[in-house]
Amino acid sequence: MAIVGNSYDNKKKVKVAVIGATGYVGIEIVRILQNHPMVEITSVIGQSFVGQKISDVYPNLRGIFDMECISLDIESLPEKADVFINCLPHGISKEFIPLLLEKGKKIIDHGGDFRYKNVEVYEKWYKTKHELPELLKIAVYGLPELYREAIKDAVLVANPGCYPTCSILGLAPLLKNKLIQTDNIIIDAASGITGAGRKTDLQYSFCESTENFKAYGVATHRHTSEIEQELSLLAGKEIMVSFTPHLLPMKRGILATIYANLNSELTANKSSCKGADKATCNGVNCEIKEEAEITTSKLIELYRKFYKNDKFVRILDEGKLPETKNVAGSNFIDIGIVLDKRMNRVIVLSALDNLGKGAASQAIQCLNIMCGFPEETGLMTPGLYL
Repeated sequence: MAIVGNSYDNKKKVKVAVIGATGYVGIEIVRILQNHPMVEITSVIGQSFVGQKISDVYPNLRGIFDMECISLDIESLPEKADVFINCLPHGISKEFIPLLLEKGKKIIDHGGDFRYKNVEVYEKWYKTKHELPELLKIAVYGLPELYREAIKDAVLVANPGCYPTCSILGLAPLLKNKLIQTDNIIIDAASGITGAGRKTDLQYSFCESTENFKAYGVATHRHTSEIEQELSLLAGKEIMVSFTPHLLPMKRGILATIYANLNSELTANKSSCKGADKATCNGVNCEIKEEAEITTSKLIELYRKFYKNDKFVRILDEGKLPETKNVAGSNFIDIGIVLDKRMNRVIVLSALDNLGKGAASQAIQCLNIMCGFPEETGLMTPGLYL
């Protein structure tokens, strides 16, 4: 099917191939897309299960989606689909993405290779040389709430990491409105074990992980740099954060707790904005008016206005806090805000499914935007809860 801009022939389904379909992210994409009204999955590529039905690998698909897994044949790959969703680890996509782009195909990539503006930052944190730095100029960061317009015309979308999605969306309204200090932001986030992928590493086995809660990658996790890049772009200046990920003994879900001090010009009792007019704070538009008391309810109102056009961002009422069970299996992110007046600090809590809004369903959200479909197509399902 021919692609014209970001529009597809509405009489035909867009053809999509999933590369790395038998990993946890890949199979979640297949699970959602097989029921997408505007998508035809034409290929599922899984090197470890070539010749086997994907429903034999994941029996929950039996009788629903029984396509056979094929190998990654780079030469014939462009013929397989119009849009390719790559779920392989970073560093592998360099083998086929240039060819797909040359053939006029669109790509959504789950690796970290194209998330960065600066190749040196990527090479420092991923400890490997970037083989396609020229593509960083055309890649679009696949966070629809911030880059929706750019995604519409993108040919290469870099799907964000799960922790960055949870952290960036939690902080964006505060940074955009310059309400918080930027030199002491702390992000503590805990993820389910599927965030590590489908592997046989001992530390992710049942006996090693059940009834246990631990931190890992302290001060060294590569998602730190991704978070810092996007927060810096929001703030208009360089930002560093203290980010600590944790491993939870559950399958899926992330809960981030984010701490940020209010700007010195603002207090949790009274604000003293000194902008050009009463609607500005530090020279930028701000919903916190001069001499108005800053409260949790006002911050919630600010968040709701910021995300008013974003169906998958749910800002919770005052006194309500996010829980992973409410977003597991969905594309929603729930955000709760608490103002700690005693400490003059904002505490933001955000929850999403690391396989959903943190990976697979966010990629499909980007796919919808790239194809000119309603953004929520195939994605308006509630969290599993149980």
